[in-house]
Amino acid sequence: MFFDTHAHLNAEQYNEDLQEVIDRALSEGVSNIVVVGFDRPTIEKAMELTEQYEFIYACVGWHPVDAIDMTEEDLLWIEELSSHPKVVALGEMGLDYYWDKSPKDIQKEVFRKQIRLAKKVKLPIVIHNRDATSDIVEILKEEGAGEVGGIMHCFSGSPEIAQECVDMNFYISLGGPVTFKNAKKPKEVADVIPLEKLLIETDCPYLTPHPHRGKRNEPSYVKLVAEQIAEIKGLSTEEVAQATTENAKKLFGIN
Repeated sequence: MFFDTHAHLNAEQYNEDLQEVIDRALSEGVSNIVVVGFDRPTIEKAMELTEQYEFIYACVGWHPVDAIDMTEEDLLWIEELSSHPKVVALGEMGLDYYWDKSPKDIQKEVFRKQIRLAKKVKLPIVIHNRDATSDIVEILKEEGAGEVGGIMHCFSGSPEIAQECVDMNFYISLGGPVTFKNAKKPKEVADVIPLEKLLIETDCPYLTPHPHRGKRNEPSYVKLVAEQIAEIKGLSTEEVAQATTENAKKLFGIN
């Protein structure tokens, strides 16, 4: 059974056929999905989905691109939601230096506030990183984020940085890019990071794995990520599925 640890089934791309997408995931052996909410509308929708489907859990937080929009009220709301039995992590949070909507200093402040909240409510964190690796690693260390640990979501960095994050109590999550023919780093990371520190995800509707690249991604395709990791590590897909599912359940506190 596969555990898609990062999906955006709360995105408008699924407005027309969400149930069919979920049915396909189940038929491909997906046992659990974490839906990530990163602003007011997507958090609300993620929470709705956890009520509708037993196997869907939520991760709630504030995306760095929208950091400039986050209020103290929003942070309090996230804190309230954190006690919900199906909220298993806070995020996605972090830094994004690709888009310039939110100034870097505001992104950093919002990131730090969410790490502190996670430590307060004792939930793991899910890290979004785009072109900001050194600042993210520095903030994680300064804030003692290893206390709660979490996930380096859709990791695209070097094996050395991956190991540094593992040493800080983080899992490395790989998605569609590990299946891309020209994606050298994710393949290296899949090779060197021990299976007990790896997770799989889709980040759907984005980053669709080969051979569906260019189309909308969905949780059923998480199997392709597991197959690629299995091939790299010389293991069976079942071994990768079982280990990454156990890793996710352990991290998220799901029995």
